[in-house]
Amino acid sequence: MWSWVLHRITGVAIYFFLLVHILDTALVRVSPEAYNAVINTYKTPIMGLGEAGLVAAIGFHALNGLRIILIDFWSVGTKYHRLMFWAVIALWVVLLAGFLPRHLMHVFGG
Repeated sequence: MWSWVLHRITGVAIYFFLLVHILDTALVRVSPEAYNAVINTYKTPIMGLGEAGLVAAIGFHALNGLRIILIDFWSVGTKYHRLMFWAVIALWVVLLAGFLPRHLMHVFGG
């Protein structure tokens, strides 16, 4: 059940990010100065942490989506759904462990 909940939460979060991304990118046509002001607000540590959260959400959503595809289309997918969930979590943690240190050093100027 937790994979279902997390998949829905990450999907909604990614959707809202894409909505904001489209709107702020479209702002360049209205006013380049306003666009630059918005982009400069994205260079704060809070937004850097938000970017890390976005990468974490996209990574989990993608890996869990592949797990769902395997459950749906692999004849023994339902038998191994729990094992695949823990494999998704393990792979997700490994991928984040490779991304987060460098990203956070960049965000906090280290």
